[in-house]
Amino acid sequence: MTKVDVNVVQENDYTFIDVVGELDASSSVDLDTTLQECIDRGDKKLLINCAGLTYISSAGIGVFTSRLDEIETEKIGMVLYNVGANIRSVLEILGVDQFLNLAANKEEATKIIQSSNV
Repeated sequence: MTKVDVNVVQENDYTFIDVVGELDASSSVDLDTTLQECIDRGDKKLLINCAGLTYISSAGIGVFTSRLDEIETEKIGMVLYNVGANIRSVLEILGVDQFLNLAANKEEATKIIQSSNV
């Protein structure tokens, strides 16, 4: 069984979520629960730091894609940043990068959120 650590930090009106470890079928539940809690709480600016993410399975990707309708309906901005080359290539191969916001770093992620008028 793999392990992922999900840590949430509130900074002003931004919600930063650090994801560290491997995101697969068994561990993706933790991230899914965290995202649901953020949505339920009314957080509108979600920035997900993937610097510590070492592996992502289809179930891990599903955590993000399954929330897209709700995120759009609730007018929530969500950006994944510090996405490693190995994770980014998986997202690109699957075409997920076409509808998930990916940023090189925290500053770029913040600019994407600001420009989305959330």
